[in-house]
Amino acid sequence: MLPARGRPAGRPYGICACRLPPAACRLLLLFVLNYPILPFASLGRPYNRSMSVALGSDRLFDSGMLKGRRIGIVANPASIDASFRHVVDRAASTPGVTLAAVFGPQHGFRADVQDNMIESPHGRDARRRVPVYSLYSETREPTAEMLAGLDVLVIDLQDVGARIYTFVYTMANCLRAAARHNVPVIVCDRPNPIGGVAVEGPMLLEGYESFVGLFQVPMRHGMTIGELARLFNEHFGIGAELDVLPLEGWRRDMYWDQTGLPWIIPSPNMPTLDTAIVYPGGVLFEGTRLSEGRGTTRPFEMLGAPWIDAEPFATRLNAMKIEGAWFRPVVFEPTFHEHAGQACGGCQIHVTDRARFRPVLAGVAVMGEFHRSAPGQFAWRQPPYEYVHDRMPIDILAGSPRLREAIEADLPAREIAAEWDEPVVRFETIRAKYLVY
Repeated sequence: MLPARGRPAGRPYGICACRLPPAACRLLLLFVLNYPILPFASLGRPYNRSMSVALGSDRLFDSGMLKGRRIGIVANPASIDASFRHVVDRAASTPGVTLAAVFGPQHGFRADVQDNMIESPHGRDARRRVPVYSLYSETREPTAEMLAGLDVLVIDLQDVGARIYTFVYTMANCLRAAARHNVPVIVCDRPNPIGGVAVEGPMLLEGYESFVGLFQVPMRHGMTIGELARLFNEHFGIGAELDVLPLEGWRRDMYWDQTGLPWIIPSPNMPTLDTAIVYPGGVLFEGTRLSEGRGTTRPFEMLGAPWIDAEPFATRLNAMKIEGAWFRPVVFEPTFHEHAGQACGGCQIHVTDRARFRPVLAGVAVMGEFHRSAPGQFAWRQPPYEYVHDRMPIDILAGSPRLREAIEADLPAREIAAEWDEPVVRFETIRAKYLVY
């Protein structure tokens, strides 16, 4: 074989011994330096063995407590463990356990349904040969027929730390149905992705209950789904036979990226941890005719409208000096949902210090600036919203009319937020009894 032209036979390219051209060698070196540990390097092992938090579902299967029982499981694609094993697959492959039914929350068991108020049909899983019941259909809770023959109902759903996230109310409705039909419930605890320390935001007031808020809880509650199960079941009087399987190795100050667990999209518009961090404030924009960033790769982080001039808008927001946040001017075009196909000016919320960042305060500050910038074009979304036809969607989201009235009065964001302090303190006193960690 003839040597390559211009290079002696057997002589490597460049300075290393890999015999690659210099450009390829540099690219390989850059890759190795930046990605020294690949998550897929050892299939079947945890995502991050040195840090991984043990989930409630790990306790479920390690304990053998399901042996000899017919079970139903409430789950969706995010119901996986550190080794990417789905809870339904683990149950189906466990000797002595009979998987009898699967239940899916909003967006479906496969999380393939995009928008709110779009129901999922019931179906059958051909692979596992079990019925798949939708709990976002003509019914929001399991019926007697769905629960018939079950020895226990297992719930393994990933919450995101905001009051309005419907998965926790699917859990509450399951607890109610289980109490009525004498079926024990096991809730497999999961980390709150945005930590379990900070509590913030307006309290839901009596009379404003809905499927995005069944109980009097602030917007950012600072609890895990297992802790919420205990709160709902005991403090709010559901009274089911409940067993919460706790996490191991989780601390309240942990965010998701400190758990060693892989992030799996829990719902179609929750693509990243960044989304979850801003969500308790960004979700309020569902109550307006502004774009909350649906139809982009950064929902709830990018907020805008066609009539907004992005740069002066962001400058005014940054002048407010909202702690832990920087508002970057952006123009984006949603591919679907509000203002689809139109260029929207506004901002992207960048969290610079998540320990100091208050997502609800930030969201209210942005909403208030939208109203001040163009009061004649700012508009509230009209009913229905999550099947409530007689109240404004923003009131359902915020838990009362007070936020809407404050925005219309152009009150400063910090003045609005000050009204939340006393109710939050009262809630923290109640909450303390149900904290596990």
